[in-house]
Amino acid sequence: MADKQKRDYYEVLGVNKSSTPDEIKSAYRKAALKWHPDKWVNGTDAEKKTAEENFKEASEAYSVLSDENKKARYDRYGFAGMDGGSASGGFGGFADFDLNDILNQVFGHGFDFGRGGFSSFSGFGGGGRGGTVKQRGSDLRVKVKLNLQEIAHGTKKKIKVSKYVACTHCHGSGSEDGSTETCPTCHGRGQVVQTVNSFFGQMQTASVCPTCNGTGTVIKKKCTHCGGEGIMKGEEIIEIDIPAGVGEGMQLTLRGKGNAGSHNGINGDLLVLIEEEPHPDFERDESTLIYNLFITIPEAIMGTQAEVPTVDGKVRVKIAPGTQSGKVLRLRGKGLPIVNGYGVGDMLVNVNVWVPKKINKKEEELLQQLAQSENFKPNPSAEEKSFFSKIKDYFN
Repeated sequence: MADKQKRDYYEVLGVNKSSTPDEIKSAYRKAALKWHPDKWVNGTDAEKKTAEENFKEASEAYSVLSDENKKARYDRYGFAGMDGGSASGGFGGFADFDLNDILNQVFGHGFDFGRGGFSSFSGFGGGGRGGTVKQRGSDLRVKVKLNLQEIAHGTKKKIKVSKYVACTHCHGSGSEDGSTETCPTCHGRGQVVQTVNSFFGQMQTASVCPTCNGTGTVIKKKCTHCGGEGIMKGEEIIEIDIPAGVGEGMQLTLRGKGNAGSHNGINGDLLVLIEEEPHPDFERDESTLIYNLFITIPEAIMGTQAEVPTVDGKVRVKIAPGTQSGKVLRLRGKGLPIVNGYGVGDMLVNVNVWVPKKINKKEEELLQQLAQSENFKPNPSAEEKSFFSKIKDYFN
């Protein structure tokens, strides 16, 4: 579908943001039944192509909208939040999905839903009809802690990962002497074919051969070092390129950095979960930083200049005479970068007038004198009385 503009996922399935998971599932079920390529096997080449594209489009939409985390990111960032990024970092994997897993989830397990499996459709795998497959290693998950400075500017982290790697003795083949023979069950095809009844009538489905696990070959003499699996325990130092603006709970995907697949298979992925260390001065609201500034009563009355910290050093802010506690000052561009987007957030300085909890005799006498002055009696303006004006001021 690279030759046409990507359609909104909700539009593809005919649902909206408030639709329930069951409604989204039902919409996808209807789309899958309508556009399944086997229904269009007798159509023209143009109709077959349209059916396949619509089928894949609906499946991609469902893979995102049926996942709570992916849906939330799509609702917030649109397709920008689905970008795979590079292999060294970024938010990858949102547009990648296993079609058979999706269809098994919707239509029931044990149902491959098509002749030759879905690897026969372009974009859903590289096996081809009746082709052999390579075993994929499992994914690994690690946690990486970041401080605010690293989040603000991005960083590189090197970590040591314990994982399965290709056997150094047999070079990942699993064979002691490198020899294999054709699988007697599938005769080298990597798949076994069976006839099943489906929504479209009787069809043949192909599944991975249980004897060779889809490789099409079996090992005559297993490697004594790895037991014929072609993988063994090892370690790897991996450098992670972390983009600026990431936050607590976000996940980066490093393609091919997970466990090695058996018999020279495909490596799994390394999933990096971000943990954010609390900062002693700042609170964070996505790309906005919030700082609580405390000033004295005389400073609030007469005005002053105060020094406040930012992620790039200290700056001075002007406190106007007569500043009330709760006043919010906005420092534009002093927040955090917007991940998967452009620009930098703001920093909000929340001004608090510090009221002493204890005073001495002399201070009490001075305050009693001041309390008699008309200037020290509350006389708020209409704007100061309004709660909504404060809320408006906060967002301006």
